[in-house]
Amino acid sequence: LDPVSLSTGVRAMFLMLTPNESSFQKVEDVPQYVQQATPVFVGLMLLELLVGVLKTGASVITIGDGLTSLSAGMISRLPLGCELSAYMYVWNWYRLVELPWDSAWTWWFTLVGVDFGYYWVHRTAHEVSILWAAHQVHHSSEYYNLTTALRQSLTQQFTSWIFYLPLALAVPPPIFAVHLQLNLLYQFWIHTELIRDLGPLEWVFNTPKHHRVHHGRNLYCIDKNYGGILIIWDRLFGTFAQEGDKVIYGLVFPINTFEIVYVQLHYYLYLWRRSSTYQTISDKLSTFIKGPSWKPGKSWLGDHDDNPKVTGKEVPHYPRWSLHLQVYVVVHFLLVLFTYHDLFGNKMVRIRPIEMGFLLFVCVCVCVCVCVCVCVCVRPDFSALYV
Repeated sequence: LDPVSLSTGVRAMFLMLTPNESSFQKVEDVPQYVQQATPVFVGLMLLELLVGVLKTGASVITIGDGLTSLSAGMISRLPLGCELSAYMYVWNWYRLVELPWDSAWTWWFTLVGVDFGYYWVHRTAHEVSILWAAHQVHHSSEYYNLTTALRQSLTQQFTSWIFYLPLALAVPPPIFAVHLQLNLLYQFWIHTELIRDLGPLEWVFNTPKHHRVHHGRNLYCIDKNYGGILIIWDRLFGTFAQEGDKVIYGLVFPINTFEIVYVQLHYYLYLWRRSSTYQTISDKLSTFIKGPSWKPGKSWLGDHDDNPKVTGKEVPHYPRWSLHLQVYVVVHFLLVLFTYHDLFGNKMVRIRPIEMGFLLFVCVCVCVCVCVCVCVCVRPDFSALYV
């Protein structure tokens, strides 16, 4: 572990990098802060596991759910570059002004601008069903811990770039590339139940307390607290909710599986099947462009009162695995993780054809994770095949 890289990853996660050290003239010079923070992810997850056991007497992370989240995080990084490529195109051809790349004012303006863009990325992903089909991956866990932060969608990047394009009219791509990563990294540590309240910081910043509400399927939690770094957007636009009754996490209709391909893609198939049950073109289209709770005759977002009621007694999906099966899955996952981390470079470079071979190899490694998850879900006793 490189101490300098590790320190940078920690400071990037908690917005402690200075504008001077994190402003770059060229996109190629922008560090892969997310990649540098990978050891920090692992360290904090282990710390959360330890503190959780000491504090509650039980593990706050389960192997099946945790590895599904980590696998989703790895897969979600494969289409890396969609947002930046579109941004650079608009910058190159349509920018109106060029803010200085080495100005602290540009740096802070971009921090706020990216977070504002993220608010609308996030809100739209909850209010438009075809976009929710991607984002529901992140909400599919019935647990709330640091691994949940990494449970990301493979397909969400294909649409999220649209909301950041206004910044490309003035903000240099390297500064945007920095803050796109910082915004993502900040949201890692807020996925925990162990931090209860941060006092006055709760008024301005998104915190674990606020984000727990966002992940709840309680009626008061649905479609609330979309902010990334700042919670002020929710306070301004009427989507803020305080934590109240015990939060029950996960989707309104739990999927009860750790099979990663199903987790990623099942909602697209659901929308297609649901649209086919309607007779009019209007209703068929509304299935995709209106809210997930929409039904004919309802408002754009539908009526959340129609969703299953939360009792507070819900039990998360938790299949029991034998010890040797757990060891098998963890060892294979670690092999994938180390290879994945090694092959993804240290700079924000665009992929050249010669590098596609490396990405294909990464895909094969991720497929190992997929196959393990499939085997575990379909045949919980599949390890007997190796005895």
